[in-house]
Amino acid sequence: MSAQVSTTVQIPKTQKVAIVATSGAKVHVKDHPVKSPEDLAPGECLLKLHCTGVCHTDLHAAMGDWPVKPKTPLIGGHEGVGEIVAIGKNTPNSPVKLGQRVGVKWIADSCFDCEQCRKGHEQNCANVKLSGYTVDGTFSQYLVSYVHSVTPIPDALESEAAASILCAGLTVYRALKYSETSPGDWVVIPGAGGGLGHLAVQYAKYMGRRVIAIDAGEEKRKLCKALGADVWIDFTTSTDTVSDIKKATGGLGAHAAVVTAASSSGYTQAIDYLRPNGRLMAVGMPGEAKLDASIFFVVFKSITIHGSYVGNRQDAIEAVEIAASGAVKCHFQTKKLSDIATVYEELKKGEIAGRVVLSMD
Repeated sequence: MSAQVSTTVQIPKTQKVAIVATSGAKVHVKDHPVKSPEDLAPGECLLKLHCTGVCHTDLHAAMGDWPVKPKTPLIGGHEGVGEIVAIGKNTPNSPVKLGQRVGVKWIADSCFDCEQCRKGHEQNCANVKLSGYTVDGTFSQYLVSYVHSVTPIPDALESEAAASILCAGLTVYRALKYSETSPGDWVVIPGAGGGLGHLAVQYAKYMGRRVIAIDAGEEKRKLCKALGADVWIDFTTSTDTVSDIKKATGGLGAHAAVVTAASSSGYTQAIDYLRPNGRLMAVGMPGEAKLDASIFFVVFKSITIHGSYVGNRQDAIEAVEIAASGAVKCHFQTKKLSDIATVYEELKKGEIAGRVVLSMD
């Protein structure tokens, strides 16, 4: 069976990509080969990307400052939306077809056969492929992906709005889904005005939770309140964040914390402001920081600390469908692929409210 190739798209030999030569080096936009449809392996597909989100993880990948090191040279990015323009030869029963709009996630592909995959923990597969980390990612005009791992994008959801749902939205949705909270419960979201946090506020409200948003600055306060946060706390002006949270919850503390901020302080405080049997959902990933928690109070209060790492294919479909319904909207600014170096600098300084989406047009 030969490769399936779109007759409506002229596939070029080269493309523009944003690439980091070595860990810590500056990102550069340059020409790069496009894989020929005839060279696609069974199960692979070639996408013509419309856009891609930019995630704080992409900055970590470029810097190489996480304990698990990325490959180099590296084309980063893992929140891409595009059209399938080719499907590899000898690919039977493909769940997606030529011309279909699909999304590419952090989990590019997994084996589907190991214990972790069978239990729905594809992100923990020993042979997992990570977009923009262990395989080339979405900071490119064309991308090789996998028919069984891409996520179909509903017609009601525009590509730019879908991009960040594929990582940021998926990640916080899964954390809330597994937080064992109920409608009316209090959920604290440190980093609520950021890329993950502002989506966490919306998914939490969609699920009927009451939200305490923690972040800094007037712009992020306005964003969080507009998205439905019940309580706002500016950690730069609060004299006692733990007391403020307890006061807002009638002195009992929150039922859960979904820590989207990539700093250790967001984790350490949670043990103090969670009520008994509260759940600390660890999402934000600082490079070298340690979780400094009181073992006594973790045990005494029956606190659960739950590492929540992106999500599986079903979680992704659910997160995207909720966004397509209009219940969750990603607040983003659109820039060009050539702006990637500037975006990285703004991420380092914490100057971005919401998300950035890069257009490939």
